[in-house]
Amino acid sequence: MNSFRGSLFRDFARHGCDSVMRSKVISILLLCATPLNLPPLSAQGTKQDAKPDPLLHWMDAIAQQELQQREKVIAEIHTVAEAEQRKKVVRARIMEILGGLPVYNGPLNARITGKIQADGYTIEKVVFESLPHFYVTANVYRPNQPGRYPAVLFQSGHTSEGKPEPQRAAANLALKGFVVLCFDPIGQGERLQTYDPQLKGRVEGCCTNEHIQAGAQSIMVGESVARYFIWDAKRALDYLLSRPDVDASRAGAAGCSGGGALTTFIGTLDPRLKVVIPACFPNSYRLLFAGPDPDSEMSFPQFLAHGLDTADFVELSAPTPWLIQATEHDYFSPAGAKLVYDEARRWFTIFGAEDNVHFFVGSGPHGTPLESREAVNEWLIRWLKDGNGDFHEQPVKLYSNLELLVTASGRVEDESGSRKIYQLILDDFHAKRRPDTIPELQAELRRLKIPSEGPAPEVKVLDESNGASVRRQQIQFESEPGITIGGKLYIPLSPERKPAVLLVADKTSSDWIVATSALADRMARKGRVVLELEVRDSPGEGSRPYIGNWLTNARADSIGRNLPAMRAHDILRGIDVLAARSDVDPASIRAAARSIKGFWLLLAAATDARISKVWLDRSPYNLRSALENSMNTDLFDAVIPGFVLHWDIEDLTKAMGGRPLLWTDPTNWMGRPVFLGPSFKYRYVLGDTTDLYDEQDNAYIEDFLR
Repeated sequence: MNSFRGSLFRDFARHGCDSVMRSKVISILLLCATPLNLPPLSAQGTKQDAKPDPLLHWMDAIAQQELQQREKVIAEIHTVAEAEQRKKVVRARIMEILGGLPVYNGPLNARITGKIQADGYTIEKVVFESLPHFYVTANVYRPNQPGRYPAVLFQSGHTSEGKPEPQRAAANLALKGFVVLCFDPIGQGERLQTYDPQLKGRVEGCCTNEHIQAGAQSIMVGESVARYFIWDAKRALDYLLSRPDVDASRAGAAGCSGGGALTTFIGTLDPRLKVVIPACFPNSYRLLFAGPDPDSEMSFPQFLAHGLDTADFVELSAPTPWLIQATEHDYFSPAGAKLVYDEARRWFTIFGAEDNVHFFVGSGPHGTPLESREAVNEWLIRWLKDGNGDFHEQPVKLYSNLELLVTASGRVEDESGSRKIYQLILDDFHAKRRPDTIPELQAELRRLKIPSEGPAPEVKVLDESNGASVRRQQIQFESEPGITIGGKLYIPLSPERKPAVLLVADKTSSDWIVATSALADRMARKGRVVLELEVRDSPGEGSRPYIGNWLTNARADSIGRNLPAMRAHDILRGIDVLAARSDVDPASIRAAARSIKGFWLLLAAATDARISKVWLDRSPYNLRSALENSMNTDLFDAVIPGFVLHWDIEDLTKAMGGRPLLWTDPTNWMGRPVFLGPSFKYRYVLGDTTDLYDEQDNAYIEDFLR
């Protein structure tokens, strides 16, 4: 049992606690002191165990290979010189995938808008500018007695309220002689990105949805949205350390969940921090990849593909003291956290500082129970107050979110000239945009591994049924090694060679949107062999409103693959299947797709001239416009890192080289049709009958097949 855990146990014993709490503490200490014997990775449970997920299994195998290669590199490091060289490499990689940090040294323009006088401490309401007119709202908890105190930057977790979340811990630290700053992260508290004045609230739902929206936009321009969260934390630290009541040489950071992630990142990248305490986030991707993959500001693009894991953040700041926290039943599991701790402890040993990194597991689910908060207190007192102070928590008055508001309206967007995160990302787009040529686009599509090469895949028929004029076959085939996809063939019974259609499957249907299965049947009855293709997918954690299945896209990106490109490749393998059939005329194959799937089809058509004609229905008309608002629908399904800096959807249509394109009801990124001129076709409505929709769809089918 290490000295920190031992001292914590002794203090509980000395000051007394009830038997239930004492038993919990003893079990926690034993867990921390005893190595965790992990089962083989294939035997470890994840949320997906209940339902087979072949795509996740395939991606996880790639992730584990990348992590294994990284571990071989780490195992070869034995000296301080070798460790320092690794730190240089890691820092450069982190800055590269972040897209760097903003370059700005302008004034904070900090203002105190109000104060709350509490018993023994004061809460100041502060607003400052992280970037010009990019406002950050914060509460500062300070002792009432004059003096210069150690400082703590306390990051908030993923709560809609933001900065009030850690107030109990912050108030206790103020009573113990610290000045503590808690601020609203982007999308939380007073910094909503999708506030609607009629709803009197955000449109997007929870705060993490706003993070994911901005995350997709950032990756589009070759950045990580984490750069702005980290920058806010850096500027918050700038303000905190500039205060006359703060000793700038004694500063630490702490936070849980999303706050634990930001604490990890700022603790890595800002050397002014002398102690770092992340909770309920540090986890090795050995377990995290197939588990609760963190959202956009908690994970960096192409992280594993760059040879990184979470332990790199801890190691980069060695020998700065770190207390890595977890809770017994967290989805950021203690087992995954201990993998980070075990590697980091070996790393700190290289620096002769193994006692500078510790691991603490609290009771209960995701969060910060009493024993975890007191562990934070003790660790901060140890390193920032020479161990002088009582780490036990005491009762404090808790204030409502409304009482802690900094701005008059409770929204920074009402501040003069206030800007939102999408506007910063749009600025980056304009600054970095460098249009490239169509040949360079085609080279990029090859780099993304979209083309289909080699023989047609072997097709397995799973089921078959015969109708009066059309035979239907449920099939599957391998798109690439380890990836099996499927679909349904609709085969007219006439024996001669026939034109063919690939229809990207879409289960959406309503009174006015016909299911692709119905479209496939209609086309087959007109004498076409039709493949309704199911491209690769992973159910992940299910789709969220507006966000879609972002998690599968994020996982693919982290291992250096791109899901839209892989789906375009699947489409071309479907073309291979059709072209190889004896009843298909390979010179007459067309393809159609709806909504965001139209983007995948355009990627395929721009790559392969065997697709002789394309029909897009209700698909977004360009990529640039997705950067012009706080909200989009299913944007992650179209994200190719940095692509929009050089090309757009119109370039994909040019790359088709004059092959015909039928485009019906082009949309914006909220799925609303946009009038773009006579080269597009638009549906019309008369009365409440659905017959009119069928009539128009039949006309479009005739146009497409003509």
